[in-house]
Amino acid sequence: MKINTEGLKSFIPTAEIEEHLNKNRFADAIRIRDIVDKSLDKQRLNPDETAALINVTDPELKNLILEGAHTLKERIYGNRIVLFAPLYVGNECINDCVYCGFRISNKECQRATLSKEELIAETEALEDKGHKRLIMVYGEHPKYSPEFIAETVQTVYNVKHNKGEIRRVNINAAPLDIEGFRTVKSVGIGTYQIFQETYYEETYKNLHPRGPKSNFLWRLYGLDRAMQAGIDDLGIGALMGLYNWRFEVMGLLYHTIHLEERFGVGPHTISFPRIEPAIGTDFTKNPPYKVSDEDFKLLIASIRLSVPYTGMILTAREPITVRDEVLRYGISQIDAGSSIGVGDYAHKDEESKRKSQFVLGDTRTLDDVIYELAHSGYIPSFCTSCYRAGRTGEHFMEFAIPGFVKRFCTPNALLTFAEYLYDYASERTKKIGLELIDKEVAKIDDPNMQRSVKENLAKMKEGIRDLHY
Repeated sequence: MKINTEGLKSFIPTAEIEEHLNKNRFADAIRIRDIVDKSLDKQRLNPDETAALINVTDPELKNLILEGAHTLKERIYGNRIVLFAPLYVGNECINDCVYCGFRISNKECQRATLSKEELIAETEALEDKGHKRLIMVYGEHPKYSPEFIAETVQTVYNVKHNKGEIRRVNINAAPLDIEGFRTVKSVGIGTYQIFQETYYEETYKNLHPRGPKSNFLWRLYGLDRAMQAGIDDLGIGALMGLYNWRFEVMGLLYHTIHLEERFGVGPHTISFPRIEPAIGTDFTKNPPYKVSDEDFKLLIASIRLSVPYTGMILTAREPITVRDEVLRYGISQIDAGSSIGVGDYAHKDEESKRKSQFVLGDTRTLDDVIYELAHSGYIPSFCTSCYRAGRTGEHFMEFAIPGFVKRFCTPNALLTFAEYLYDYASERTKKIGLELIDKEVAKIDDPNMQRSVKENLAKMKEGIRDLHY
């Protein structure tokens, strides 16, 4: 694959972003309320408006932003939380990212790539826990070619173990050329996720001294090439702690605007992980722009308000207390029961940390997470119906904007939740889960939909599976 960025120009206007941040440092209460109201009307914010939100320091105005984000999330997504698990296929890498445990110069990292047999074992272990959605993660290395990625995805889809199956695989891997993206698309992936890590170009160059990832523009335009290849379900993200988080939020917004203006649809998901310790990686012990928990809450709420229809992913990097609190500020997806060492699900051992990219903050089992979600009134969802019905990219937005996501995804969430409860849940989780389902079914306004959901839930109790709208 030849890396060619000739003629490309960054669409992240550094000076313009800094100007937005500087001139919107002291927005008053009236302006902040107007901005929140615009978002609650389900309109994407502009850079000035987002800059005003992320500059707020007054506790009352912060609370206004947080509650606005909570209200918006409820209006668009309801109380669903979509669940997935990461599956690390290989940690070999030719980049030397200063903050990453997989970097080529890290001698403490134990390199591993799953064989086909090991990949099948990992998938079976995940299916036996009840997982239906995965994100497969790869280092950047010549052996992780588009053909290799496609083959491993197909292997996962082919594994049907006991009652389990993986219905949707998303990808986190290096940027490809257009032909490479076409190859990966051909096996029916969901979202292709590429994190820019930091949108501040000078910092980017300092933190990526060698390897293909050192090319800022090649990575920045990676999802453009994916879109050109027909992959219209995209995930963007920044690693918080590498540079000023306010600049990174603005970078995520400008990336969203760029995709909307060029392709007519923005990213399907946005991720904002905070940097966590990694073995053999001193940089992670004291990141230069560490994000406090208080700032993290404002960061999440501001992104939610800025891009109303974009999914937001909160990872198990975060400690349990933080995860529990910030769910209400706009999160739509979380991973659960996660292991991030290569081969960990089937054969976790003492060498697991040496095969991991960083240290997890939330190591609860999938069943424990689902129990806690249900106890807090959230509907755990494993739904994949939009992917399989072709409702992605622009088509997804056509449904999402009028409120389809809440109207149809809640019934789908209830069905996938019931499937988990009958097939995999502990007795305590099954009990609280079925009680929650009964309450949620009673809330469905449309009598025809309510009747249909009840009928499908009865079929599930009898053993019918994979029912969806």
